[in-house]
Amino acid sequence: MTAPSRAVLAATFAPGEAAVSAAQRFTHEVMTAWATGAAVQADADSLVRLLASGACHSPFEIVWGHYGDAVRVELRQKGSTEAKLGEEPPVPVEEWGMTFSHQTRVQWATLALPHTAGRVAAEWTQASSREPLWLGFLADASDLLAGTLDPDMVPAIIAQIVVPRLSTWCAVYTVNGGGDGYSRPAYLWHTDEGMIDDLREQLQGFTIPSRAEQVPAFAQIGDTQVLMVPLVARGRTLGLMCLGHADRFPDDVVHFAQDIGRRAAFAMDNARLYYQQAAANRALQRSLLPPADPDVPLLDYGVVYEPAGETNEVGGDFYDLFSAAGESWRFAIGDVCGTGPEAAAVTGLARHTLRLLAREGYGVAAVLGRLNQAIMEEGERARFLTLLHGEISPASGGLDVKLVSAGHPDALCLRRDGRVEAVTTPQSLLGVFDEVSFEADVIRLDAGDLLLAVTDGVTERRSGGRLLDDDGGLAALLAECKGLSAQAVAERVRRAVQEFAPEPSADDLAILVLRAR
Repeated sequence: MTAPSRAVLAATFAPGEAAVSAAQRFTHEVMTAWATGAAVQADADSLVRLLASGACHSPFEIVWGHYGDAVRVELRQKGSTEAKLGEEPPVPVEEWGMTFSHQTRVQWATLALPHTAGRVAAEWTQASSREPLWLGFLADASDLLAGTLDPDMVPAIIAQIVVPRLSTWCAVYTVNGGGDGYSRPAYLWHTDEGMIDDLREQLQGFTIPSRAEQVPAFAQIGDTQVLMVPLVARGRTLGLMCLGHADRFPDDVVHFAQDIGRRAAFAMDNARLYYQQAAANRALQRSLLPPADPDVPLLDYGVVYEPAGETNEVGGDFYDLFSAAGESWRFAIGDVCGTGPEAAAVTGLARHTLRLLAREGYGVAAVLGRLNQAIMEEGERARFLTLLHGEISPASGGLDVKLVSAGHPDALCLRRDGRVEAVTTPQSLLGVFDEVSFEADVIRLDAGDLLLAVTDGVTERRSGGRLLDDDGGLAALLAECKGLSAQAVAERVRRAVQEFAPEPSADDLAILVLRAR
């Protein structure tokens, strides 16, 4: 392999029989975008079929990298401990093998590419008798553009789609943050990788004409004709696609470049909107969790928090640990019905109400009563909430804990001698009844005793018709954690949730472990 990777395209596949064919379709789209040729496409398809067939029992990722003179495929699978290399590739490869990194197994192989410098495939620049090829090209381009919501990846995909079919090189510009024009290309791609640095220098002195903002325009850089296609979506100019070719661009190439430009602009706009929404939701999610890890006297604690699904959703699970009146500390772990802004509003209400009332000296039962009233006052915006709220106070040789479970999964206590017991009395969840009262359970944690609290993302983790907590599954798991630190217990529970079923969890996950020192 003679150069570092200049292009990478990846996709993740859910387990099941359909994963193999889905991975092959993705590979076909990648090879089509990179114009590797029919022979390389066939070899790549055979490689992926072999790799995916042996990995479709659990989620896996296919990563293709373009290195100029070769393409490399990697199949990455987390949690796989199988060290057997497997069958020899069914096609000629330059190299192949297997590596392990951070509990991820990577199987890989490299295919050599025929020389493509300075070439534009003739079948893509000849007459309109090739229209079926063009239609397939547009379909593959649409699939590739729709397959990413990463704003930084879209310019790379655009350039790799059009080179070498429409042009010898492509430069994709994006509008500056202030919307005041272009500075430098966001991505460059050339049929000859060795020419990319020279192309970058040439474009430094290239001034984009103002007429290129609205309609396709032409310019000249040395002996190269440049076709400039604006990337406009929803009435907003997002960038510019510049195609370079030594000869005059045929009319049909200009037509298809405009079509690609429209599709690319919408992909770019969708990725931009998704990124902005995801960033806002990540900030909102962080605001609903403790700002820092507190130092709690006489207490070792561990936390795991994992919102499920895509980054455009705010999870409904939350936890908190904070100082209260006197020498006491309060903790909470809860689960709001649903996700998104509505659930986040109830999460924020619960978290701030808990902190405010606790610091004013209200007991844990009284706090939940007041919180229930506050949720009911939200009217139609109210959401059901399960909550475990507790108070920790230092005591001779250990800790005294008062806690209330409002419709929440049982808190479990692991004693030093290995016994596991449920320590909460089920009571009404919040946001259902106007008039409800709560009573606190009181337990003692001696040095070495441990309290485990989780959301239903743990207890209701499903594998077929079985839940993780069926027949006391969580208690049995906790009994195996005797002698571990609080964080080690939290990580052990998380690993058990991941390993219980092959598919990724569709529910939020929160785990809070408190261990008396």
